[in-house]
Amino acid sequence: MSNPILNEDRFSPQATVLDGEPMTIQGTVNKIFMLFACLLAGAAISLYALFTAPGLTALMIGAGAIIGFILVLVTCFNIKLAKFTAAPYALMEGLVLGAFSAFFEAQWHGIVLQAILSTFAVLFVMLMLYKTRTIRYTEKFQAVLMTSMLSILAIYLIQFIASFFGRGIPLIWETGPVGIGFSIFVVIIASMSLIQDFFFIESASQNMLSKDYEWYGAMGLMITLVWLYTEILRLLAKLNSRN
Repeated sequence: MSNPILNEDRFSPQATVLDGEPMTIQGTVNKIFMLFACLLAGAAISLYALFTAPGLTALMIGAGAIIGFILVLVTCFNIKLAKFTAAPYALMEGLVLGAFSAFFEAQWHGIVLQAILSTFAVLFVMLMLYKTRTIRYTEKFQAVLMTSMLSILAIYLIQFIASFFGRGIPLIWETGPVGIGFSIFVVIIASMSLIQDFFFIESASQNMLSKDYEWYGAMGLMITLVWLYTEILRLLAKLNSRN
């Protein structure tokens, strides 16, 4: 699901730098690379466990998902903790994504590489569209984006609750036109969420926020990229299932 921590409402007068070094875009980019390293490390640990101790895989996925969720919630309520929570969050996400990706790769060889390349392609395209101001982050854009994300979240929650009763929302999880259409819609919204992330990072640096916001911005972008990757992977799986 989309990252819940990046939006301009997180700015506050107290966050403006009075002493010390302010946040910069380059500093945020550097921290994004650090988080990617942590995510890859987590994925490597997960894959190693998958082949050497398969019984631990489910435990690692569950623990990674829960701890990662808790770290996001903690960061939402205390931005300054991002420098302590961002790296562990990326590591936990790596644990989950490693096994998650292996499950899809076992069924459709090459699908993980396709999803990774597609994710970075979308990241590059959205960054170019933002830098050229082809897409602008306006109040209308924000309203449409937030409405769409909340709608997707509601669908996920309904499906999660229904699963406890052996039921689920029909069609959207299947490989038919409705299911593929839903996945395409979610991928588009996840892609649009990158614009929100870029806007936050750029605005935060322009507003001379504290250095802590570099970790905060990097963590927010990482959350969106993880969401985008998993949704692209699901979409590719549906398309491959039709062949």
